[in-house]
Amino acid sequence: MDILSIVFIAFALSMDAFAVSIASGVIIRRQQLRKAVTFGLMFGGFQMLMPVLGYGAGRTFRSHIMAFDHWIAFGLLLAIGVKMIYEALRMEAIERSAPEMTGFALLGLSIATSIDALAVGISFSFLSVAILLPVLIIGVVTFGMSFMGVLLGNKFGGLFEKKIEILGGIILIGIGVKILLEHLMS
Repeated sequence: MDILSIVFIAFALSMDAFAVSIASGVIIRRQQLRKAVTFGLMFGGFQMLMPVLGYGAGRTFRSHIMAFDHWIAFGLLLAIGVKMIYEALRMEAIERSAPEMTGFALLGLSIATSIDALAVGISFSFLSVAILLPVLIIGVVTFGMSFMGVLLGNKFGGLFEKKIEILGGIILIGIGVKILLEHLMS
C-alpha cells in the first residue's frame, strides 16, 4: 500500500475523533489548550493501538482466508465508511449547556472512535501491509486532528462536524474500492 493511501486512511479514521473533538470543544470553557492536548493524546493513542490489535487478529486468520482477503478489506472499509456517513447524518447538535467531558467519558469515546481502526488493522494484515508506519501516521494525524478539533470547536462550534464525518466515510469507501480494483485487475 502506498504512503498516500495510508495518509488518506489516517485522515479518514481521524474524522470520528475530529468530530467528537469539535463537539467537545463547543462545551469546553477553560483550559482549552490542555484539554486539546489530552484529547489528542487519548484519541491518537487509541487510534494507534487498535490497528495493532486488528493486525494481530488478522495475521492469526490470514492463511485461512487469503483467497478472498481483498473482498474482506473492501467490505470492512465499505461498512466503516457507510457507518460514518450514516452516523454523521443522524448526529444531533450539541447544546452549549451540556456538561464538560469527564475522563471516563473521554476514555469511552477514545475506544468507540477507534473501533474503525481495529477493522483497518485487520485489513492491513490481509493486505500484508507493514504495520509500524501506518500506525505512526494514524496516531500523529489523529492527534493533530483531535487537538485542532477541540480548538476549532471552541471557536466555531459544530458548523462542520457532519460534513467532516461524511468526507471521512467517502474516503474510506474510495480506498476500499481502490483495494478491490487493484486485486481484481492483477
